Amino acid sequence: MPRLSADTPFIHDGCQITDSTFGAFTEIGQGSRIAHSEFGDYSYCDRYADVANATIGKFSNIASYTRIGATDHPLDTAACHHFLYRSPDYWDDTDLDAEFFAHRRSRRARIGHDTWLGHNCMIKPEVTVAHGAVVASGAVVTKDVEPYTIVAGTPARVMRRRQPEKIAARLIALAWWDWSHDDLRVALPDFRALPAESFLEKYEG
Repeated sequence: MPRLSADTPFIHDGCQITDSTFGAFTEIGQGSRIAHSEFGDYSYCDRYADVANATIGKFSNIASYTRIGATDHPLDTAACHHFLYRSPDYWDDTDLDAEFFAHRRSRRARIGHDTWLGHNCMIKPEVTVAHGAVVASGAVVTKDVEPYTIVAGTPARVMRRRQPEKIAARLIALAWWDWSHDDLRVALPDFRALPAESFLEKYEG
């Protein structure tokens, strides 16, 4: 695999990118579709991810076939088909429903730092997956996920905490995801070897 770059995202073949921005050392897997979204530094998605109207934090691990910010259809009108808002696809004398698209894009999903979204999971619009959280494969997340919590199922429910609440709060306060690239390299052996509490004891303050 080519070395990732601080300057240019590594975008694999077959991706569709629309109105999106990418931080340092980011990677977008083959065939993924990214629209109206932001990826923070070091975050990546694997093959065929579908991300729309989302803000992705730093160091987010997004597995293949994950869908974030799945777009919706109107439910209170006589029809829910997209001819309502994509009418120029059907009639030359009509315009796109700009108000509908603006509303859809305003309903952002938010994925925190140091998160892991498992294969084929779905994060619905306006849902926040907080820092350190994990979403199991195949889960459908319809409600906010607390920091350092693991959720699974359809709809997703809490399975257990990834870290005890006090450790989670200390990790969030440490905010290692904001460290410089060089500082991360210096600490790499400790990231690999130390349990979270020992890591905190070494690097806090």
